[in-house]
Amino acid sequence: MATADTMVQTVLREPAARVTLDLRAVTFFDSAAIHAVVRLAQQFPDALDVLPSRQVGRVLEISGLGDQAWLRPA
Repeated sequence: MATADTMVQTVLREPAARVTLDLRAVTFFDSAAIHAVVRLAQQFPDALDVLPSRQVGRVLEISGLGDQAWLRPA
């Protein structure tokens, strides 16, 4: 929760044609982080790649987001 908004603001700070979120080192992923990723997916349709850690992938799977096009295999 403490870093989810910072992540969004950092991504939105500079114009980008494509965004990659490397979350492979993330060990805790809560609802605020899910909301942040969904917000970025809406902001960058067809231009977002999320590289999840095993934990992030599991949380996204449980939350029903495991089949999103922006989610890359762990």
